[in-house]
Amino acid sequence: MDLNFEKAVDYHYGQFPPYELKYDKFINELIRATDAIARYDQMLKNMHNSEILLAPLRNQEAVLSSRMEGTISTIDEILQFEADVEGVPNKNSNFRSDVFETILYQRALINAQKALEDGYKFSKSLIKTMHQQLLFFGRGATKSPGRFKHEQNYLADKLKRNILFVPISPEKLDEGIEALMKYLDEETAHPVLIKTALMHVEFEALHPFQDGNGRIGRILITLYLWSSGIISAPHFYISGYLEENKDLYIDTMRNVSKNGDWESWCAFFLNAVENQAMRNLEIAEKIKDLYEEMKSIFSEVLSSKYSVNALDYIFTNPIFRNNKFTSNSGIPAPTASRFTRTLLENELIITREESSGRRAALYSFEPLMRLVRV
Repeated sequence: MDLNFEKAVDYHYGQFPPYELKYDKFINELIRATDAIARYDQMLKNMHNSEILLAPLRNQEAVLSSRMEGTISTIDEILQFEADVEGVPNKNSNFRSDVFETILYQRALINAQKALEDGYKFSKSLIKTMHQQLLFFGRGATKSPGRFKHEQNYLADKLKRNILFVPISPEKLDEGIEALMKYLDEETAHPVLIKTALMHVEFEALHPFQDGNGRIGRILITLYLWSSGIISAPHFYISGYLEENKDLYIDTMRNVSKNGDWESWCAFFLNAVENQAMRNLEIAEKIKDLYEEMKSIFSEVLSSKYSVNALDYIFTNPIFRNNKFTSNSGIPAPTASRFTRTLLENELIITREESSGRRAALYSFEPLMRLVRV
């Protein structure tokens, strides 16, 4: 099939980082985004167990970011996968390939966060490792996981007929990646939000991998904001806004290379940060309020010193198999069995699948699921 290059925009050779940014074109957006993310971070600092409470948001991000690339899954499918599958997926698992791909996104994000916590630097090596994990299994496994491209790649329209963007050539890629890493390491004049904006658009313009560039680029936003100290925990997810404004997102990025319009991109990105920070704050507060409400209800209903263990497990795994709850919650097995019966009787959890043979019953904690479904 012949490709049409009439609408194609070429990578902006020699123009990164931009020599000058006209801050007057996005200063209001910068102020609002800075304020919004600061309020979100204050909530994170006040949340003693953010890893437990905000784990559902990470699953939500995996679903939405993958959806932008045409990978369609639901948060219910992702959580049921977590309930059923230990370790990495395999060909014998009864889950769709789209679910595998979304799970791999979630795993790549978690593992990158752990690597940074363990002292690894924000680097080419970290990005390659993330990519290797993202494309470990499924359709992406044939797309050179963990290796930069050796052939020219393109961004095309939905029908794959018209080329919209021609990323940096493979011959110039190492030079482009080095310039990006140097910018992140050494630039001190730009605020972190601006550096994050420029990092993201530059990474997408480099398009260093054969596949998976969009998903890796969105993971980098969370990681860079966190590693730079703008957020105190690695829980800021932006794909919801980007998916809703996908055409504008892509057009504004293309316009950087087409017209050197870095300012419009910065304004768009800052609007995304502001909007998503307010959304994330709203849903995180709802999750926190639900947790506090359920803390007293679980204590009253279960009448046990293990009631908080049960609550923490169910918040982290709102869809779960009974056997995993019994073995992984830190609650003695007879007590855990009593808990599930009591929670069912009080309609705090519902049965999604009855037990069958050696397969344990599957339960869902619907009060939390209603907050995080997308």
